[in-house]
Amino acid sequence: MFAAVVKLVGRLSTLYFPQGIGIYFENVGGKMLDAVLLNMRFHGRIAACGMISQYNLEKPEGVHNLFCLITKRIRLEGFLVFEYYHLYPKFLEFILPYIREGKIVYVEDTVEGLENGPAALIGLFTGRNVGKQVVVVARE
Repeated sequence: MFAAVVKLVGRLSTLYFPQGIGIYFENVGGKMLDAVLLNMRFHGRIAACGMISQYNLEKPEGVHNLFCLITKRIRLEGFLVFEYYHLYPKFLEFILPYIREGKIVYVEDTVEGLENGPAALIGLFTGRNVGKQVVVVARE
């Protein structure tokens, strides 16, 4: 599986970030972080807010490509979202016009029905979904 993740991240990186990934928001950890580290640009930055792939493991996987932090001079910094709640109204004021204009787009992975909620939740921990996971309980 790791080889497939590295190959996919490498292809996407080459296509969309020919000089390497400059900024990465880390919320997955494990194999994904390992693959991203290999594809970061020199002096890249990683903001780490979570590592969902590790939360329910009896033995966390660990990261094997940390040497890239040194050789590529990558800055990796963790943060907790509650430290920034006071800035949320200002963020919305700034970001909503970009979303409305289509300058920022996001991906939603949608499943229909509450009965599919548990499988969708498990998918978050196994990498099955892409983007924000949404469970539609009822359509108006």
